[in-house]
Amino acid sequence: MQDALRRRVYEVLEVRRGDRVSHIVDLALIALVSINVAAVVLESVPALSARFERTFLLIELLSVAVFSVEYLLRVWSAVEREDSLRRGPIRARLRFMMTPMALVDLLAIAPFYLSMLVDVDLRFLRALRLLRILKLTRYSPSATLLGEVLKEETRNIGAALFVLVLLLLIASGMAYFAEREAQPVAFGSIPASIWWAITTMTTVGYGDVVPVTVMGRIVSGVIGVIGMGMVALPAGIL
Repeated sequence: MQDALRRRVYEVLEVRRGDRVSHIVDLALIALVSINVAAVVLESVPALSARFERTFLLIELLSVAVFSVEYLLRVWSAVEREDSLRRGPIRARLRFMMTPMALVDLLAIAPFYLSMLVDVDLRFLRALRLLRILKLTRYSPSATLLGEVLKEETRNIGAALFVLVLLLLIASGMAYFAEREAQPVAFGSIPASIWWAITTMTTVGYGDVVPVTVMGRIVSGVIGVIGMGMVALPAGIL
């Protein structure tokens, strides 16, 4: 009886192949996540926060309760996953708890329980509640496809990011030696020069830090041209 119930819970929460109950549960969770994220956004408006304080609190309590039950049910039924058949129940559940979507589910409820256990800035915890929007990626085919691509291209993306970091450090070092005497505050060290290198390589160019020496401008131009290709490289891989 328990095995049949666990299998049914797994099918409702994970399989979603023409199952009407699973479809209804998905729609309900999507609606709850959307309402919750909207509440977090609106709660940041002082006038609305004071006027609808009890409403926002009720939404928060309801969301945490539902998301907590959902998380526990997913962990409980994780032994029904095909890749868990050869593992014991404990190992299968621990493995599931380390998956990206399970971590997202945990992050969705962690701020609430964290506020009860640790004395931290509540504004910080409210910001963390926005992470609940990541739960919607479970129901998005595009997000699923992106996750599969990232998994397949991990090595290529890692190589591109390594080259990007390497170029970032080289650019910061060159800018430091070229500009440190002319601008000791902005380019007083290589770590301080990294901010300039990031804004230059990404072609953002805020203009708050600008090279003034001839060598610094030459370095800036070269890095800007190279940076366009380097930033586009991960996108090309995807």
